[in-house]
Amino acid sequence: MTQQPFSRPGAVDLSGLAGAAPAGANPGAPAGSSYAVQLTEQNFQSTIEASMTAPVLLVFYSPSRMPESADLARDMETLSGEFEGRFLVGLVDIDAVPAIAQAMQIPSVPLVVAVVDGRPAPLFQDVLPIDQLRTQLTQVTQQLTANGIAGRHQPRHVGGGEGEEVDEQVDPRYAAAQDALGEGDIERAVAEYQKLVDANPADAEAAAGLSMAKVLQRTQGVDLAAARAAAAAAPEDVDAQTLVADLDLLGGHVDDAFNRLVDLVRRTSGDDRDRAREHLLELFGAVGNDDPRVLKGRQNLASALF
Repeated sequence: MTQQPFSRPGAVDLSGLAGAAPAGANPGAPAGSSYAVQLTEQNFQSTIEASMTAPVLLVFYSPSRMPESADLARDMETLSGEFEGRFLVGLVDIDAVPAIAQAMQIPSVPLVVAVVDGRPAPLFQDVLPIDQLRTQLTQVTQQLTANGIAGRHQPRHVGGGEGEEVDEQVDPRYAAAQDALGEGDIERAVAEYQKLVDANPADAEAAAGLSMAKVLQRTQGVDLAAARAAAAAAPEDVDAQTLVADLDLLGGHVDDAFNRLVDLVRRTSGDDRDRAREHLLELFGAVGNDDPRVLKGRQNLASALF
């Protein structure tokens, strides 16, 4: 899979697709996830505009020309539910709506394009097993969060007849924290997530948000090269090692972050060991306890401790 960085290139003018679909166009069936939508020429522009709230991943596929691309579309639809609004999946059957593919200048299928703040950027163009796809999407969402893009889409009702408007269920629980992140106010985001965790310690999503917000808080204004040099010069310094682990996590090097802290747990004892372990547990929470890398990291931590 080729993964492109989120460089936020210039916006593409897609306003011409807001009109009615041409005669004979097949709008496709409604998507089967609360965070996925089958795109038509009628709803395409509004879906692009939704990327101002949180990222939209456009999945271009063709059941007739490449059946495997339709498998990718179904897997992306499935995973959109698992990520609970971190992105909205827009499914584009280029056989049914060729005008969208032409406007986006799609060279081939499958192709997944990330749209952030109305700006499209190619993401990947391979068909992968769903487990690998899940890992790639986890890395994408981590990169987005590291860049201060942490909004969420509200769930959409599944179903409805052709042409029927898709209603949204408003969930304001995380709005204040997400707004703070979107504005670059990390301190306020930490405070808002902390309020949610204090009110409901069982809220795993709020806890994960708090953990990631704290990572952003700790790394604000940090010089990466200087931090790495300090960690290399002081391998037993817990503060230096945990800071580089934070930076690795934000850079998408999740395994490196985990392995650094597991090794630190092995080398230290007493209070230093406790601090390293607790920091690692916080990074586990930021990534998500169901992530395969977290499961592996927990096994490695247990081995280091016992």
